Amino acid sequence: KGEDIEKLKTEVSAMMGIPVHINIEEIRKPELDATLVAQGVAQQLERRIMFRRAMKRSVTNAMRLGAEGIKINVSGRLNGAEIARAEWYREGRVPLHTLRADVDYGTAEANTTYGIIGVKVWLFKGEILDTEALMREKMLSHKSPDSK
Repeated sequence: KGEDIEKLKTEVSAMMGIPVHINIEEIRKPELDATLVAQGVAQQLERRIMFRRAMKRSVTNAMRLGAEGIKINVSGRLNGAEIARAEWYREGRVPLHTLRADVDYGTAEANTTYGIIGVKVWLFKGEILDTEALMREKMLSHKSPDSK
């Protein structure tokens, strides 16, 4: 692994003409990464696995490993249909309008004999809470009863 990183670093620095620093981060749970889930569904579609089964399998895997919600959208000539359509499957909750929600988004394309099928994945991991604001609120709430 280390020599591959060095080889990549030398190739990129030769391409750019400047020294390059590469930081590689391991994905501990690939089932909780939206891009990897989308690529997995796309690969299954390319191997002619039924799209509903592929979506359902990915959703259950993500929910089992701790996602609070997941939505998968598959669109194109599904099952070789003459008219393209879009189908989606959702489990849990995926709040797309909530700013503090940690929603991971990923896309992939499956090249089938009938054409390209697009896969979109929204994965809700939980809410990002501002710890400083929470501590300030706690301090204020503890002080208010004493002043009465």
